[in-house]
Amino acid sequence: MRRGLIDTLDVVETVEGFLGERDWRSKENSNLGYSFGSVFLRIGGEVMERYILSRIYPREVAEAHISGDIHIHNLPMGIIGYCCGWSIEDILREGFNGIPGRTESSPPRHLSTALLQLANFLGTVQNEWAGAQALNSLDTYLAPYIHLDGLNYRQVKQEFQQFIYNLNVSSRWGGQSPFTNITLDLKPPQDLAGRHAICAGGELPRTYSEFKREMEMIDRAIFEVMLEGDMRERIFTFPIPTINITRDFEWDSDIAEALFRLASKYGNPYFQNFINSDMDPKEVRAMCCRLRIDLRELHRRVGGTFGYADKTGSVGVVTINMPRLGYLSKDEGEFFERLDRLMELAKMSLEIKRRVVVENMERGLLPFSKRYLGTLDWHFSTIGPIGMNEACLNHLGVDIGSPEGKSFALKTLDHMLGRLRDFQEETGNLYNLEATPAEGASYRLALLDKTRHPDIITAGVEEPYYTNSTQLPVEYTDDLYAALKHQEELQSRYTGGTVFHIFVGERIPDPEACKLLVRRVAERFRIPYYTITPTFSICRNHGYLPGEHFRCPKCGEAAEVYSRVVGYYRPVQNWHRGKQEEYRRRRTYALIGGG
Repeated sequence: MRRGLIDTLDVVETVEGFLGERDWRSKENSNLGYSFGSVFLRIGGEVMERYILSRIYPREVAEAHISGDIHIHNLPMGIIGYCCGWSIEDILREGFNGIPGRTESSPPRHLSTALLQLANFLGTVQNEWAGAQALNSLDTYLAPYIHLDGLNYRQVKQEFQQFIYNLNVSSRWGGQSPFTNITLDLKPPQDLAGRHAICAGGELPRTYSEFKREMEMIDRAIFEVMLEGDMRERIFTFPIPTINITRDFEWDSDIAEALFRLASKYGNPYFQNFINSDMDPKEVRAMCCRLRIDLRELHRRVGGTFGYADKTGSVGVVTINMPRLGYLSKDEGEFFERLDRLMELAKMSLEIKRRVVVENMERGLLPFSKRYLGTLDWHFSTIGPIGMNEACLNHLGVDIGSPEGKSFALKTLDHMLGRLRDFQEETGNLYNLEATPAEGASYRLALLDKTRHPDIITAGVEEPYYTNSTQLPVEYTDDLYAALKHQEELQSRYTGGTVFHIFVGERIPDPEACKLLVRRVAERFRIPYYTITPTFSICRNHGYLPGEHFRCPKCGEAAEVYSRVVGYYRPVQNWHRGKQEEYRRRRTYALIGGG
């Protein structure tokens, strides 16, 4: 079987399948457009995937993935890590350098060079990782440069316009733009406020607390550039801005006004809830500084759904096929026995992957990660469920929205958390429980299950798919507060990424109403991360159109319809068939009086 995995690759069929877009995986990742680069990447990925399953993983792990018991994410890039948060401070102190034979830069002395180095850095390290790359406290760290350069607001906005344009260029392998996340503080955070500001490799006599005005210039510039979009008013998908909502958040400031204009129109920002959750803003920089960490406790990840704290991240991600467990198990005891077996296989795969990535880092395959990261000791191994709603339907005969279904989902998450604690003590490595995005896995696993078990219950009518993690079905309700109330206990269980998307049919006309909604969610619900997600369309001739318009109502030309696919905005036309089915079935939330 193991040798057969390589031998069975039909080169002609594989190439023609991707060239003709017959294979649904040609749209598995909606950040990949159709181009020679994407076809080249996918074909190379087919070879790497077979090599990894045949030569790196043991038979039982490979069979579990191939059969659909589990889904090992990013297999074509299975010899590198998943995602990472980086320290801006390292670039400002040391510059972008240190790799023999590569062009080297000294620590940046001006805002323009700092932004250029950061953009080049993100684009470079993206080629050593499969997933998102994150920077934290961008506004705090760069504010002193504005003061030293003596820049006015127009100049600051121009610099950040270039930065954002650079991060949206399709420069990554396969013709993708780098998948990037930035966290903005909006005001100097407590753990940085009293520290001397860093510039040009040294420290200034002034502290970060003295540059609040310059921070506000940065935040306003970022929000305004994103609000304007590109030349056709198309959204800047990246970087995804994560906003820290703290107890002292200045809701009535000019910066807040700009933020909620952006959120109500395009929905770019993620909101990280530090008001009504057990997360601590200081953890963004604290974790990688610890000499010891208590492996008997699971540690909550901060940084947002696609972000990570400085010098932490995820080595790899494995999703467990919960609907199949529910379908096959005769009782609860068997369900958890089967779950334990699959979690052991997930752990085995992640321990092997960690060893492989460390070896590749040491041998020089990932030179910039070795230079700026050095170790994977603070990187998590990530496991998550998919389709808990369909697991409840198959196992209990009720959905996750019912009291019985929700109780079973909570019991399942608690059981998984207990196993992850065991894994940490056993291996000495960090583990977390994540509501994995599963853009392709949601469709792949449902297709496999429908083939093997035609009577299994899936989501979807025209195409099968599984509901993400422990979320409510997308068509379940238009009552936002009922959905939030249902989800808060479930989402607060996760120690890795999770998010609640507030899908609305079109832009929220009044940014004040958007602000009120964001504030109510933060103050009333224990939802760790959430977004406002309006649907909008883009016409080549008439730009931004609120709501869904596959054809422009003004000129009749075909238009792009934008919504979030698992967490980032891409045209619905670029999604694979499973996600398009999910989009068609989704009910948007009714916002009465602005929420």
